[in-house]
Amino acid sequence: MPTPVKLSVLDFGWRGYEPPFIHSYAACTGGSVLTNLKKVPAGPVLIVLRKTNLRRASAAIDELRKRGSKILIALAGTSSHDIANTLGDTTRWEFFRSICSRCDLALAQVEDLVPFFNEAGSPRTEFLPIPIDFESAPAPKPLAELRGIFVGTREFRIPARRHLEAVTHADSLSRRLQIPLAVLNSEGRDGGMILKDFQRRNPLFYIIEAPITRSDFLDVLRLHRIVWQLDTTSAPGRIASDSILCGLPCVGGNGTAERLAFPAVCGPRPAPQLLESAERLLTDDAFWSETVGFSREKTRAELAYGAVSARISALLG
Repeated sequence: MPTPVKLSVLDFGWRGYEPPFIHSYAACTGGSVLTNLKKVPAGPVLIVLRKTNLRRASAAIDELRKRGSKILIALAGTSSHDIANTLGDTTRWEFFRSICSRCDLALAQVEDLVPFFNEAGSPRTEFLPIPIDFESAPAPKPLAELRGIFVGTREFRIPARRHLEAVTHADSLSRRLQIPLAVLNSEGRDGGMILKDFQRRNPLFYIIEAPITRSDFLDVLRLHRIVWQLDTTSAPGRIASDSILCGLPCVGGNGTAERLAFPAVCGPRPAPQLLESAERLLTDDAFWSETVGFSREKTRAELAYGAVSARISALLG
């Protein structure tokens, strides 16, 4: 067994609100999250790269090199639109390439990003999923208490989210099977008007208005039988990770968590095939239990805090 390593996460862009998903790399190793370079302890440091902090991240590498720290880097946002937004500028791209060439290790939360980091100059890149605090999650509700569909996406304006398609298909399934459907509205009046058009025709269509606390969100999620999405942004898979925490299957999407934990019911597959999987999970208890059981085994082996912490220690040992 490798010697456990505490990983410090240096995130200049964090303002102390709800911790970003990427901070789980520190949490799973018992490390800390810092916003001030001067407070970073001795040991390996993961620098979070954001659109607004590339210059500071580049300068931090020079200082950390003087201390003898091992330097890791990771992008705060890894979806297709996040990368375009963060690096689609000549100056930011040049900073990014310089940072890649001077790090010891780049962590790719999405497997597709391994060659991207390498070709940008990283001497070494490893695919490492965002860890999930699986073992400390509350016990999931019994299947008999679960009912309906929760739509996992929420952004109509980002094409790769395919949110409108997801809502349309889920609404059709809800009306046909006569089961509840819940959608979170985080886009204010515009998003709400689109969702209310569905609600007028489906009395089982429920709209949950943002903002909502994370604990309340998970409480709502735990009421449903499946989470449904068509997201194609190749992100780490936040909603699939939340599904795992709640003991639910997540259907559709091509993020890291769903690829690992729900390969039989996630993308890339045509929407009709995914709808068949969704309907089966909604009506076949044995298939539902088999899918959830597989996801729990895969999570323990590859996504849980202990599994990812061991990988980090091995990479840095």
